[in-house]
Amino acid sequence: MSLLSPCAHGYETDPYTNRHLDVADSLAAMDAKVNEALDEVAASWRGGEDEWALVMAVYRKVGGVHWVDKLERWAMESPDVEKIDVSRAESMVAEFPPLAGRVAFIFGFGPTIRVGGVYFGTDKIGHFFSQGRKFYGRYRRHGDEARAAKRSVLTERGLFGRLSTGVYSNADIVANYEGHRFYHGLLHDGVVADKSALFRWEDGKPVRQRRFTWADHVNPFWDELLNPNAYGAGLVPVAKKRMLRLCDDFRRRPDRYRLPNAEALFERYRHIGVVDTSDMRAEAVLEKHCPKPTDG
Repeated sequence: MSLLSPCAHGYETDPYTNRHLDVADSLAAMDAKVNEALDEVAASWRGGEDEWALVMAVYRKVGGVHWVDKLERWAMESPDVEKIDVSRAESMVAEFPPLAGRVAFIFGFGPTIRVGGVYFGTDKIGHFFSQGRKFYGRYRRHGDEARAAKRSVLTERGLFGRLSTGVYSNADIVANYEGHRFYHGLLHDGVVADKSALFRWEDGKPVRQRRFTWADHVNPFWDELLNPNAYGAGLVPVAKKRMLRLCDDFRRRPDRYRLPNAEALFERYRHIGVVDTSDMRAEAVLEKHCPKPTDG
């Protein structure tokens, strides 16, 4: 269920606001939905041993060509996925100039969910399935992840990112990359840790070898509070000002604002274009700028 009043379903999300609220972990429900989709693809398969056809069949089942992917929409609406909804007025972008916050202003916000202990916006599901498919397609052409990642970086810096809005999303880049690993791991062993591929070919049909789990892909760098955006110089003071609304919540639940293994995660994703935004992490900003509680 939703913990706050419903807001307009949209493209952007805000994992900062109402972070102190408890929300049930949806890992099991999210895993089940993807595994159900994979089984449906395998059961209806007629394409022979064609890897890209399998990639596209999976994408059509869980992704889509619209603003909100199918599984992203399901997560936004399903009662099996508990959510934290945020309105525009209380969000991080409430004081952003119209251009910087235009997507949220026009379409509203998607909710924040918790999967495998990680808080992230439902928009990351769309990045995982849609942008991840494009990333894997580029990897197949170039054979190099860093080269394939360049287009993801250009997208974040270009029309949908910093060039037009002043915001470069590290977390989007990470979700794109993890989606690439998902599609790559459909038929290739060892892509996801030391696990076998999700499928093997048998008599021209895909046979599933193991269950998919989001836990193989989701980590704290999906969380824009822990892996913050890079903002244009004009937006940095606005973002920090909005962040200071969280001082009381930070004191109440400081564990939700801290990331002990940030450096290791940054090194893992450096080659795909993640940039160092440690100075904008909520913990750093709030520790430095929140008023200190008075004695008594």
